[in-house]
Amino acid sequence: MNYGELLVRIQRLDPAEQLRLLEELAALVRCRMASQPRRSILELQGLGKEIWQGVDAQKYIDRERASWDG
Repeated sequence: MNYGELLVRIQRLDPAEQLRLLEELAALVRCRMASQPRRSILELQGLGKEIWQGVDAQKYIDRERASWDG
């Protein structure tokens, strides 16, 4: 069964059943999210650093600031 077929079947449920389904799905998703390890922004440290090798930081900043003036 694909998503569209499932949606049609859900739309045929009465509102009380739809609400019950929604509550159970929310609980399921919360449980799955809680079981996943939390991510840290620090995992991105050093990512892409190779593109900055050989670039003078001050010259780069000066060029960027000059471009703001049009």
